[in-house]
Amino acid sequence: MTPKRPRDPNQLAKSIIDIATGQKPDRDPTPEEQGKDPAAAAMGKKGGKARADNLSPEKRAEIAKKAAATRWGKLSSR
Repeated sequence: MTPKRPRDPNQLAKSIIDIATGQKPDRDPTPEEQGKDPAAAAMGKKGGKARADNLSPEKRAEIAKKAAATRWGKLSSR
């Protein structure tokens, strides 16, 4: 993934110079370059969706009700 380009022409020119002179990398480091396990990084990206797929509709509704009650400060004691 490439870094986001600045919209201001002066900042863009500085960014291009920094990349050309090696003061700034032209891309984000990969998980391997950061010392992370690539398999673990891939699993982390799909964690929330995988959890939601494994929950039953009743359990999801229970979690949502508890979150709403906590958000509004109306959590009933159990």
